[in-house]
Parts: sequence; C-alpha cells; structure tokens
Amino acid sequence: MHLEIIPVTAFQQNCSLIWDEQKNAAIIDPGGESEKLIRRIEELELNLTAILLTHGHLDHVGAAPKLKAHFGVEIIGPHIADDFWFEGLPLQARKFGLFEIEAFEPDRWLPAQGETLNIASFNFEVLHLPGHTPGHIGFIEHQHNIAFTGDVLFHGGVGRTDFPRSNHQDLLTTIREKLYPLNDDMVIIAGHGPYTTIGAEKQHNPFVKG
Repeated sequence: MHLEIIPVTAFQQNCSLIWDEQKNAAIIDPGGESEKLIRRIEELELNLTAILLTHGHLDHVGAAPKLKAHFGVEIIGPHIADDFWFEGLPLQARKFGLFEIEAFEPDRWLPAQGETLNIASFNFEVLHLPGHTPGHIGFIEHQHNIAFTGDVLFHGGVGRTDFPRSNHQDLLTTIREKLYPLNDDMVIIAGHGPYTTIGAEKQHNPFVKG
C-alpha cells in the first residue's frame, strides 16, 4: 500500500490518499482544498476509484462533491446516523468560515457492522465507531495493518464529544470494544495530528487505558 497524507483546511485534517501497485487509488476524508487534491492525484497518475468518508463533519467531507464530479467516482460512507451533519453542511461552512458548500448525501451509506469494502487491491473491514458523531465509521485494512479511524482515537487523545449528538461514554466504549481489540501493532491514521498504534494508546493514552 502506498500512502500519502495531505493535511487540508485550517483544521489541518489528515486526508489520506492510498493506492496499489497498479495505481488504483482511494481517498479518505477529503475535507477541503479540492484543487490541491485533484492536482496531486493527477500528478501521481492515479486511477481514483472511490471516496471514503469516516463522518459528516465539514473538515472531513468538504471536497468530496468536487472530487466526485471531477473523477466520476462514488462517495461511500459514513453510517446514515450522520445524515443530519450532511444536511447541515451549509451551516457548518458559515459557522467556521471555511468555504461555501451545499448539502449532499453520500452515494452509499455503510452499515453498522458486517461489511467488507473491496477498493482497489485493498479490503477494508467497516467498523461503526460512534461517539464523536453517531454515524462515525472506521476503515480497517488488516493485510497492511493500518486503520483509518477519523476523529475517534488520537496520539495521546480522543475525539471531541461537545457536538450535537456526540456522546462521551459511547466514544470510550467504542475505543475499548472496537479499536483496542485490534492487534497492538495496528497503525492508526487519525483525523488530525501524528499517527499512532493501538499498543501505544493502550499503554499511554490518559483518557482510555487498555
């Protein structure tokens, strides 16, 4: 797996661009700066096959419609419990003053459990990770030992739960019951900041010890 993390927007959200040896690619959480993302995909001569979203916050979805229009690919995820965030995207944009965006829906919502996504040469286990938002999803690639988990677990921290329909106890339960059972060497690509591993967070995270 080839991986390039491209921080976008004033929130420096980690947009992840991944591709295989055949240059088939997916992009995870394209939160903004669509022209920059399009330019990079084309510079690398990648065949973008899908746009994956972990949750409905503006800084994770903001460039998705323009990427879809440019490359003609589906927007997949998150869980439908985040539909109110997509409906409220114009309000989010005004509140944070980032950029104008119209409300949209993904082409496909993901189930709470039991689905594997086959994207390019990758197989992602879909995990429902509620707490930060009710419909938050994680994409776990076991073969390459890497997980794209948005704003749930951070290097030494956890996701915020002061948003509408966030729930702090749900977030802690999600981390303990959904993420910490993953192997200790699993690399976590968080929505912001540096990557970490499950083992490191189980040992050192002050909010959720293993």
